[in-house]
Amino acid sequence: MLIVLALSALLAQDPSQKKAEIVSVTGCLREAPPGTWMLTSATDPVPSSANAPAAKDIPATAPVGKNEFRLIGVSEFNLPAHKGQTVIVKGLHIKAVPVSRLNITSVTTVSPACTGGRGK
Repeated sequence: MLIVLALSALLAQDPSQKKAEIVSVTGCLREAPPGTWMLTSATDPVPSSANAPAAKDIPATAPVGKNEFRLIGVSEFNLPAHKGQTVIVKGLHIKAVPVSRLNITSVTTVSPACTGGRGK
């Protein structure tokens, strides 16, 4: 019991312990294979809140990035309604190789079509 408490105290003080953060990413929503949702041509993740962006924060021109993310926690969202669209996804950023994941907290349409045609 004492060892567990000491180990817990050490872990709590270790600055190398990284916590996952909520980020915002803009990209093209696609489904491949069926049931697996990806955000492609995605921007770099930027720190954010979990809430959907305000109308003033939605870009007039959809940015294009070079990243790809697998989306998880998708059952709460109607992703088929956004398929092939450029969207802003906010969520918990889970860094992984070869593809990082986003555990979604919100999805907002930026453009009804993807730039570069990778959405369908």
